Amino acid sequence: MPRRAQGRGSADAPRERWVELGRIGGPFGVRGWVRVQSFTDPPEGLLRFGCWSLCVGGHERSERRLLEGRRQGRGLVVRLEGLDGPEAAAALRGASIEIARSELPPPGRRRFYQADLIGLAVRNLEGMELGAVQHFIEAPGGPVMVVQGGAQHWIPAVPRHLRKVDLDAGWIVVDWPAVLE
Repeated sequence: MPRRAQGRGSADAPRERWVELGRIGGPFGVRGWVRVQSFTDPPEGLLRFGCWSLCVGGHERSERRLLEGRRQGRGLVVRLEGLDGPEAAAALRGASIEIARSELPPPGRRRFYQADLIGLAVRNLEGMELGAVQHFIEAPGGPVMVVQGGAQHWIPAVPRHLRKVDLDAGWIVVDWPAVLE
């Protein structure tokens, strides 16, 4: 599941939502390859997209065509159009790799992209409003929803705790106490 979404657009056009699917690490070798941390499952899923929108520092956006890539250890290494040496590759360190939400395939039955859950209201089985999903954190046991309301709740985003998601209505029902003892 991708982690988060951002938007951009003009006043005349609907805002395109962007989903962060990875992050550029440091250079790999001397021919302009870069290390990539993929947020897709499996990590190679990021290689299915032929054009990446790279966002440096949350502001500057540029398009780069993926020329080739492969799994390397726990991440990926890729060669992008326009990178011809380690200096050019190093300039992209930390850039987020974003794909338009409209380009992502449907997630499947009872599966959701994390980006689609951000901002949804969260209430528990007793009907108590816990807040809204702010972001997700990857933990050793799986993704955790950070829900901010009167208090902050870190709720494992697994079927045991996620009971119902209604994207159209904008809410999530969780099996989680309002106050932990």
